[in-house]
Amino acid sequence: MNHVLAFSVMALIWGLTWLPMKMASEAVPPIFLATVRFFMAGILFFVFIKIRGLPLRTPVFGRVIVASLLITTGCYGLLFWGVAYAPSGLSAIVNLALMPIFLALIGFVYRQEHITGRRACAIGLGAVGLVLLFSSRTGAAQNSASAAFGLAAVALGTASYAWGSIVSRPLMQSMPPIVLAFWETTIGAVGLLPVSLLVEGYDPDRFAALADERALIGLGVLVLGGSLGAFSIYLWLVREWGAFRAGLYAFVSPVIAVAVGVVFAHEPFGWTEAAGMGIMLAATALSLASPKSVVAR
Repeated sequence: MNHVLAFSVMALIWGLTWLPMKMASEAVPPIFLATVRFFMAGILFFVFIKIRGLPLRTPVFGRVIVASLLITTGCYGLLFWGVAYAPSGLSAIVNLALMPIFLALIGFVYRQEHITGRRACAIGLGAVGLVLLFSSRTGAAQNSASAAFGLAAVALGTASYAWGSIVSRPLMQSMPPIVLAFWETTIGAVGLLPVSLLVEGYDPDRFAALADERALIGLGVLVLGGSLGAFSIYLWLVREWGAFRAGLYAFVSPVIAVAVGVVFAHEPFGWTEAAGMGIMLAATALSLASPKSVVAR
């Protein structure tokens, strides 16, 4: 598959998951929902791997565990906890604006990325676009310690995902992306289980609530689209492009999410949103058009 086409498909899918995720979270607690999502995705990844006859063994299982805990457990545990205490609009800005920045900085430390002037410009443009896109949706921020801790958790969760992406890249030189996706999804789900129990407690009625139409639609989109589709493409692009360029979906997916919200949820849309979307797409085009860096493997 053409790299830019694969990137476009990935960004489209992850942009389309926001509304179904919100609907599903109204039926079941969000961290419990994430745990179920990743367990289901792990099972489906396993089936695909067996059908294709791929080996599950990995010579660097310790690194796989670290990447899984960073990408799935660390990111989603912190992210969902943080959103519960901080304004959702500000949380979105923190998460999406920091993603390419953390990918570039951590990738630079691991000698997988080079911070060029073009990339620095793309990061700045993308951050401005995100602020414009969500500025009309944030409302007044809560000036409290809980909100500050919540936003700090979102930032840490974003760093955890970026760090895990950097750690994952060398793994894909020794195993197919779908095998790595299976391990990172399954191990991450195992790690999320105690997080859900600790934060949300245990309620057996939640399993019955999974039959709710909102939960079924949300899990279908998240598992089949978000995990099996987009996450597999993401890992492949991390190997081919590096984590920074693959992570530029953070500038594209929000544009799609806003468009879906306007069309299906009748959310407001004005010049501020239009300017933000245009700037973010320009930032992505600027970085994708740059020559591919030669990086350490």
